[in-house]
Amino acid sequence: MKIKIIIAYIILCFSTISCSHAQETEFSKKALEEKIIATDGNFIAFQNVLNQYKGKTLVIEFWASWCGDCVKAMPKIKELQKNNSEVSYVFISLDKTINKWKDGIEKHQIKGDHYLANNGMNGSFGKAIDLDWIPRYIIIDKTGKIIIYRAIETDFEKINTTLKSIK
Repeated sequence: MKIKIIIAYIILCFSTISCSHAQETEFSKKALEEKIIATDGNFIAFQNVLNQYKGKTLVIEFWASWCGDCVKAMPKIKELQKNNSEVSYVFISLDKTINKWKDGIEKHQIKGDHYLANNGMNGSFGKAIDLDWIPRYIIIDKTGKIIIYRAIETDFEKINTTLKSIK
């Protein structure tokens, strides 16, 4: 009897841990309502950013100009863009200031649409999308479904393979 209880407890614990890292297929209402800053200085709800890409495959990169791993991954994202030119790219920076953000875009010649979530990873937007590392990549297919919710700079092979498979 005790063994059955222990086994049931282990299964319950494993299930709980597995579900806590489940693949998201859509953003939370809170995330969609969060406002980020466009390059023109205006605030825009994340939902409105996503609406601009309906019917398109979208790669979202979360980055910052001060992030060494982000800068190191720039050649890989540029190669990804070159090999997947039909895909749209959105870059959401976590820089502390608008000037640092815009300087980073120019310095690294980042092609795509740009936004700033100026409260960092621990701000309300970062928390709403479970942002725990940058660079982080999210892939959304043409139907608006999240295909990859959490990829980092070491996952470019997975990202590229995924983009090729959802064309």
